[in-house]
Amino acid sequence: MGYTGVSPATGWTGLEVRTALANPSTRPGLALPGRVTVTAGDTAVPVEQISLGLVAQAEPADPEAPRRLVQFHSVPVSGGFVLPARQGRSVPFALPVPWETPVTVFGGSPLMSLRMGLRTEVALGPQLDQGALVPVFVHPLPVQAEILGAFDTLGFRLRQAALQQGRLPGVQQALPLHQKIGFWVGPVYAGPMTELEVTFVTNSAGVEVIFWVDRRLALAGIGHVSISRFRVWHTGAEQRDWVSTVDGWLRETINRHAAAASDAHWSATITESAHVSRPPDRPEPPGYGLGGTGGGAGIGGGGGDGT
Repeated sequence: MGYTGVSPATGWTGLEVRTALANPSTRPGLALPGRVTVTAGDTAVPVEQISLGLVAQAEPADPEAPRRLVQFHSVPVSGGFVLPARQGRSVPFALPVPWETPVTVFGGSPLMSLRMGLRTEVALGPQLDQGALVPVFVHPLPVQAEILGAFDTLGFRLRQAALQQGRLPGVQQALPLHQKIGFWVGPVYAGPMTELEVTFVTNSAGVEVIFWVDRRLALAGIGHVSISRFRVWHTGAEQRDWVSTVDGWLRETINRHAAAASDAHWSATITESAHVSRPPDRPEPPGYGLGGTGGGAGIGGGGGDGT
């Protein structure tokens, strides 16, 4: 076993909770294997349930509030049983990692300050005994890695990576948070925009890629934010020229951003364009270079219009 988290023995039961992962590195859509071992003290302990949860620090919807630890995914791994005094029980598990799980590692290195952990909860009647956090490292899916690599090739530089609580408007999401990866814009694109943030919303069929574009007017102290959305399949990712694909997305995004900004009221503070509710672009169907999945549905299992 690789990484292990151990809780201190609780005062009223003497129960010890130990969680071990066979491999702390994973990807969205995979299973995270390991085992939980609970050991009783001098008295028998009635255990109602053992559950596992993925937790991470996320920024709340209120920008003035501090970041907090959020459990965004929880799965029970054992029902009730009585643990005899000075006895232990080991519970193996294979925790499913949600497709929307944020990426915390890219290119073998941590993605800025993002940290994620696996927390064990043992329900003991009205009490809840929490085991220590075990670190979890989430690597990108091939499509995500290709897109991030294309940004690097096009001269973009990583600026920040953060998790935010809440769901995005008009986007089908399963998790109560989302990730934004911020870049300093590459020189070729620096005129029309000054900041770019990217969000991945993923499911078993593919990835919805959301661009948040900002061009701030420093002297005026104002800016304009617009949002563009694109879809790609997982299948056939290795056959695609990702630098050209991302460059095309950026140029299309810049044109939309310029059109929206031309109608903006520059006396106002930062605004969002109508693109926030615009459905994502229809992905190329199977047989046109991207492959595809059975049924042909896009992200979220919806139809081609993204709604």
